[in-house]
Amino acid sequence: MKNFRIALWAAAAIAAAVLAGLLYFGAGGSQATVIGGPFRLKDQNGQIVDSATLKGKPYAIFFGFTHCPEICPTTMTDMAALMGKLGDEAKGFRIYFVSVDPERDTPDKLRNYLSSFEPHVVGLTGTPEEIAAVAKEFRVYYRKVPLDGGDYTMDHSAFVYLMGKDGGFRNVIGYQEKPDRALEKLKTLIERG
Repeated sequence: MKNFRIALWAAAAIAAAVLAGLLYFGAGGSQATVIGGPFRLKDQNGQIVDSATLKGKPYAIFFGFTHCPEICPTTMTDMAALMGKLGDEAKGFRIYFVSVDPERDTPDKLRNYLSSFEPHVVGLTGTPEEIAAVAKEFRVYYRKVPLDGGDYTMDHSAFVYLMGKDGGFRNVIGYQEKPDRALEKLKTLIERG
């Protein structure tokens, strides 16, 4: 278990460095790398969520999976605490939890998992191809990791992406970022869109 946690932390650190490099240096060194893009996935109630319909309100998006032992439940708990601190400011704000494990994360599984966290969270899933496409748009790293006994887990990026009302990327909240700093990022996103 200790080696597994070390591997998860190492993967998160590598993903953070890659994202920081993408944000800082941009594509080809001359333009900012675009993070985010169109997607069309199914929510935990079986309804289609199209990124085009999200325009007009800022939102947050996180990529994880329901069998995640640490990063996902910690992130969802942290986001719930931030939403509580925002109070009425968070009215209408949504956090989208995109599963990187569509083989196991059905809409029912997402609904049951997310019911333990935050009413602002909407779970999204799709086919493996749809998830791969949206992950590529958001520059999200994920991969299946086999475990002993035939089971598997998922390595994945550990960022909450903050998206503006125009659908454009604004900022990230890192894994277990200081709450005051994360709260300020959310307030800025909600106020400025």
